[in-house]
Amino acid sequence: MAITGLAWLPQPVAHGSIQEAVQSDAAGESETIYPVCRPDTPWNTSIFEPQSPPAHTIQGLAWLVLGITAGIFVIVEGLLVYSIIRYRRSKTDDGSDAVQVYGSNPVELAWTIVPVIIVFTLALVTIRIIREVELEEPPEGAMEVVVVGHQWWWEFRYPELDIITANEMHVPVDRPIWLKLESADVIHSFWMPRLAGKTDVIPNHVNHTWFQAEAPGLYTGQCAEYCGNQHANMLLRVYAHPQEDFEAWVVQQQEPPPAEDSVAAGRRVFQQYACMNCHAIEGTSVGTFGPDLTHLMSRDTIGAGVAENGRESLLAWVNDPQQVKPGCNMPSLKLTRQELHDVVDYLLTLK
Repeated sequence: MAITGLAWLPQPVAHGSIQEAVQSDAAGESETIYPVCRPDTPWNTSIFEPQSPPAHTIQGLAWLVLGITAGIFVIVEGLLVYSIIRYRRSKTDDGSDAVQVYGSNPVELAWTIVPVIIVFTLALVTIRIIREVELEEPPEGAMEVVVVGHQWWWEFRYPELDIITANEMHVPVDRPIWLKLESADVIHSFWMPRLAGKTDVIPNHVNHTWFQAEAPGLYTGQCAEYCGNQHANMLLRVYAHPQEDFEAWVVQQQEPPPAEDSVAAGRRVFQQYACMNCHAIEGTSVGTFGPDLTHLMSRDTIGAGVAENGRESLLAWVNDPQQVKPGCNMPSLKLTRQELHDVVDYLLTLK
């Protein structure tokens, strides 16, 4: 992270090059290999480690269902094992048919009534939990974050703070967060297992969900509805900060990007090619098709979590995005080696 005071947050660690992209110079005389480092952050998506009121509620339902189904499994398998042992063929059997039993009213009533009771119990509990989790109005004191699902990345807008970022949401601890979920293309599903249940993100329809992080840290999630060939790499991160650290992040995000003369060549490359048609950088471009890059280097990852954010990964990504995230909507611009390094030098200043 580019802001201070966040040493307690887990950071992705590079653990070797597992992708390579090749860039030839304009004359085709040589080539350079740019390694891509994958984030090595533990990806904890367990519903049994909740850190938010909705997640605690969902965990309670999960334990109830698990307990009931485990009980059914033990009873059924126990009866099966008992029957196999008790009624197995013995050495003294004469080979005649066993006594046949036709019908038993008590047994038939039991295996009809018991499943009905179980189903109705689960249905009533589930309905109650849905009403607790799916609020119609924001909780008191909630901060609104607009979540927009794109193929294959997440956009986060903070209307109250005039901040737009991508793939990494930052929130204060112990404050309700009211999420307004929208889609720019196809159906996605927003899922943060330790904070809240999954909620569909539907084109031309607004859904809502909420959470309230109870402890600082990194919470991971992903799209949980198949949305195309990079669905599995549509990852997201939620950073929960103590209030003072969240305020520091807000101040940083509200500052304009630096306009350093030393990277003027890279800024010109960004403006002359198709970069500015898709990406926004405050004071430079207003594209909306791709992630906002105003504070790109304040993020830990690029490509919705597929690569660690750093010079090597940016070189590989800008050079040929399809080598890093096949099927993504960003094309290769066929930059010369000098243009590639210039534009990456410029991107590295966007903190």
